[in-house]
Formats: sequence, structure tokens, C-alpha cells
Amino acid sequence: MDKLIYTAMTGAKATMGQQAAVAHNLANVSTSGFRSELHRLRAVQVQSQALPTRAFAVDATVGSDFTSGPMQKTGNALDVAVNGKGWMAVTGADGREAYTRSGSFTVDLNGILRTQGGLEVVGDSGQISIPPDNAVEVASDGTITAVPLTGARSAASAVGRLKLVNPPEEQLVRGGDGLFRLNTGEAAEVDEAVRVGGGYLEGSNVNLVEQMVTMISLSRNYEMHMRLLSGAQENDRAAAQVLAMS
Repeated sequence: MDKLIYTAMTGAKATMGQQAAVAHNLANVSTSGFRSELHRLRAVQVQSQALPTRAFAVDATVGSDFTSGPMQKTGNALDVAVNGKGWMAVTGADGREAYTRSGSFTVDLNGILRTQGGLEVVGDSGQISIPPDNAVEVASDGTITAVPLTGARSAASAVGRLKLVNPPEEQLVRGGDGLFRLNTGEAAEVDEAVRVGGGYLEGSNVNLVEQMVTMISLSRNYEMHMRLLSGAQENDRAAAQVLAMS
């Protein structure tokens, strides 16, 4: 009896975890550069000194879907999208280098290029500072040029270059802040092959229809596990009545 309870109970718990992951994906369907989470269930035997007669289900996180999202033209010079594979480097709240595909940037009061969340954008040679009263142009290699709003255009000058990287995807782990980092804790090397486009943002790669179908399927799985638990309870009650009559 307890074999059934083990499987149904842990299956229901893991299914709830998957529902939370799908809900998180749905909540970020319009988040720029978001990568959907992938989860799968698997059976694991209970480790004990006795025979392995018990098993339970666990939520085995596969990782993230690194498929590129759709390109959206914004016309904003401070919006940058990676074209193909690659990442843009930022400094996380913990001070470590992290990587994102969301290139919705802004300039703070000190002229420092930052993300909309206030994180500093990393340049290949350090901080990127935009002079006041200058327009910004982003080249395909990530070079940022400041163009004076008044005067001759020939006064334009490069003020920095985005640090663009492309580490192996299997070495990337998602943090609680939604940013990716190398599992070694080190900083990735610059990849000269990565290209970006100014005036564009990359949309989320979450497939809304697919996630909704998955949510419905998980809801049915959860109901099935609950019915199994109810069946185990009824079987236990019936067995107790039989033993009481004998």
C-alpha cells in the first residue's frame, strides 16, 4: 500500500513544482530576452539498507530553452539585441559578471550605461560612460559611438564596446535574479563573432500555446495523483474492515 502512496504523493508534489515553473514561464511571456525553463519528472529509488522496493518521483530540472526569441524593432538607440548566439555582460547585484539577452539599456545621471533594472553594463575595457548631449549609435560588433547633438558629426567618438560572450550553453546556470552565469564562477571570454543590432529588442522565447497546453496536462496529472491517494485510502479502509472481521 505504501508503495502506491510513495509514488502518488511525490508525483503530486513534483507536479506542483512543474506547475510553478510553467506559471513562471507564462508570467514572462512578454519579458525581453527571457529564456523559458524546462522541467521533467523522473523516478528515483529510495536508498535504504533493505531491498529497493520503494520509489518516488522528483522534478528533474533539465535547464533552459536557449532558442532565440523574435526580434522586435523599437527604434530606440539604447535598445540592443543579440543576433544569433551570444550574450551581453552586466554586473550583477552580487558584484559578479552575469549574462543577459535583454538589451533594454538606459543612461543614469552620471552617464553610465545600465540596464532598466539598474545593473551596470560591462564594456570590454570596463565601464561605459556616455557624454551628455550626445546621441548613441551601436555598431554590429557592440562598439558604442557618441554623436554630439550639436556641431559637426565628425566629432563623433567611440566611448566603449559591449562585452559580448558566447560560452557553451551547458556551462550556463540561471540565477535567482534571472541572469545567467558560468557554473565555474569565472567570467567568460569575449567572443568576436557575436553580433548585435541597435534599435531592436529580442522578445521572450516562451511559446504561449505550448505552455498553456502543458499547464492543462499538469493539472490533469495532479488530479490523477490525488485519485490514486484516495484509492489507496479506500483500499486501506477496506483491508482494515476485513481484518477486523477475521
